[in-house]
Amino acid sequence: MRRLTAILVDDHPVVRAGYRKLLERQADYKVTGEAGTVLEAYHLYKKVQPDIVVMDISMPGSSGLEGIRRIRAYDGRAKILVFSMHQSVNYALKAFEAGASGYVTKSSPSAELIACMGTVMRGGRSVSDDIARMIAAERVSGRASPIDGLGPREVEILQLLAAGNSTEEAAAALQLSHKTVQNYHSVIKAKLNASNDAKLVWIALGAGLLEPPDFEN
Repeated sequence: MRRLTAILVDDHPVVRAGYRKLLERQADYKVTGEAGTVLEAYHLYKKVQPDIVVMDISMPGSSGLEGIRRIRAYDGRAKILVFSMHQSVNYALKAFEAGASGYVTKSSPSAELIACMGTVMRGGRSVSDDIARMIAAERVSGRASPIDGLGPREVEILQLLAAGNSTEEAAAALQLSHKTVQNYHSVIKAKLNASNDAKLVWIALGAGLLEPPDFEN
């Protein structure tokens, strides 16, 4: 039986080496390429046409959300699983909105990554157990996130700006014009009813888009 092909997208070579080793221990998978940026991932996908993409969401330059959109625009049947450090329901939902079929946190056991990949390859959608528990808790509590009304691109820009990047830096990271990012900035503030950027930072923290500051260091 033919082994399923996968490409790995992460800006840390050591991380890629770790899950390459994990996947190649499985009888079902063969890693056919690696990429460290969204642009590299897009060109690699077009070149090798893998069965599945395992992609980080936080990378230098364009984020994984942009990578998902680009690959899905090229191939609407592409199967993409996000493998991320972000233990956040909001990140997972935005990844699915962008076109991903799975979301697994890097703190999950390796068996969960393999299981979620299998579900995605069978045409399903899957998340790691920690994200599933967080989704269930939010449903039970009835809480809604203030960023639910933002699109994936707006979430990317909110995260970059709230992390302290200027509009010029955010534009360069996402390969957009300065004016486009300024326009998004204004729309985001209006949608979130945020009168200033400090309010955006607090909203981003509450939504899990930023790590809280470590006041012990």
